[in-house]
Formats: sequence, structure tokens, C-alpha cells
Amino acid sequence: MTTPLWAILFLLFIPLLLAFTSDYFRIKQFGKFDNNNPRIQSAGLTGVGQRAWAAQQNAWEAIILYAPAALVAHVVGADAQQSAQAALLYCGARVLHALFYLLDLDKLRSLSFLVALGCVLWLFWLAGTA
Repeated sequence: MTTPLWAILFLLFIPLLLAFTSDYFRIKQFGKFDNNNPRIQSAGLTGVGQRAWAAQQNAWEAIILYAPAALVAHVVGADAQQSAQAALLYCGARVLHALFYLLDLDKLRSLSFLVALGCVLWLFWLAGTA
């Protein structure tokens, strides 16, 4: 299995970790975890708990951009070394994105988003030139 494909597996754990983080803040803010209406309770979060919940949503959305790029690059036999570099850079940018989201560093969060988006475009470019 190639690095870009392993990265898909790694990236699936980011929103899960953020979900557990937001759950911690849900219990802290509301005194309990409402398993009957978790989305309604999450919508009422404030501060870092709200940012963790939003970061989780963004992380799921980001996988939708990355996974097709990684799969297409893999299927067409794009340059393995450059594909691996793009995948690792993407993973690093997404980890930083989550961290910047939690720390409320909006400009750095946007920059990490753009770096990750650039990696997606890079993978598609590699696929197109293979």
C-alpha cells in the first residue's frame, strides 16, 4: 500500500479524535453527554468545545477532497515519491489545521487549509502527468 493510501487511514482518525475532544467539552459544559440528541447538544457548545466540534466537521469534509486525489494518483501510477511527499504534507497541514482550530488561530488555520488544498491539487496534477 502506498503512502497516500495509508494517509487516508491516518486522516480518518483526526475527526474521531476531535469528536472525543468535543465530547469532553460537552460533558464539561452541560454536565452530561446527551446521547439522545447529540447534534442539538453540540450545536449549543461555546468556546473551545464549539471549535472542536467545527474542526471535526471540517476534517470529515476535507477527507472528501483528499481521498479521490490519492486514489486517482495511485490508480494511474503517479510518481510514488512525489505522491508520498504530497500525502505527508497534506497530513501535516490537516493536523495543524485541527490544532489551529482548537487554539482559535484563524489565519494560521486558513493557511494550513490552503496548504492542504494545494496538496490535493498536486496529487491530481501528478495523476494527470503520469
